[in-house]
Amino acid sequence: MKRKSAAFIANSLENAYQFRMMLSDFGIDVALGSTLQMSDMLDGASLFDLVIFEATGHVSGYLADAAVYADGHGIPLLVVVESDDFDDGWLPAIEAGDFVVSGASRAECIERVSRLLGGGVGFGSNLVVIDDMTINMNTYQVSIAGDPVDLTYLEYALLAFFVQNPGRAFSREKLLSEVWGFDYFGGSRTVDVHVRRIRSKLGPALAQHLSTIRGVGYLWTS
Repeated sequence: MKRKSAAFIANSLENAYQFRMMLSDFGIDVALGSTLQMSDMLDGASLFDLVIFEATGHVSGYLADAAVYADGHGIPLLVVVESDDFDDGWLPAIEAGDFVVSGASRAECIERVSRLLGGGVGFGSNLVVIDDMTINMNTYQVSIAGDPVDLTYLEYALLAFFVQNPGRAFSREKLLSEVWGFDYFGGSRTVDVHVRRIRSKLGPALAQHLSTIRGVGYLWTS
């Protein structure tokens, strides 16, 4: 399947590199360019599947050019805006486009890109995104902010089971039967050991999603 491509137009590279790293996990190539390079980029022979424009500073004229290009080629446009601009109601009308506030979570950015690309990435695929964590259900890989997380197979399997069943409390015995299998004869406390290791590897922020329910077992909340 041909990889999708996006053009990221910005005069600051911080968000651009973050989007490139994030979207590469979803099979999307990102070409970076400043507003001065925009004309050459967007007038190239190959069309992009998405244009992302960082509307910071005095770039309203350039944004209009990007909107004209995107609309003329039937390509969705995602505009990254500052929170102050959004609060002031500043946002040009964008045909077949969307916006996201600068500094938004990884999950929100992926969700908006996914919508613009017709659900081809993100939550509709075999990639699960929670905050800045991405779980690839096909390759059994987990990354946080683009950095791989070293999980054993059973740690991965337990984490994957939790995130695919949010909002439900599971007993240790139920987790053993679902993740370890009915042939496992060890004690149920092995679940506690694996949960402790998962929490440690995910870090404090993500570990908050995995709660201990006294007298029951464990619960994952989105």
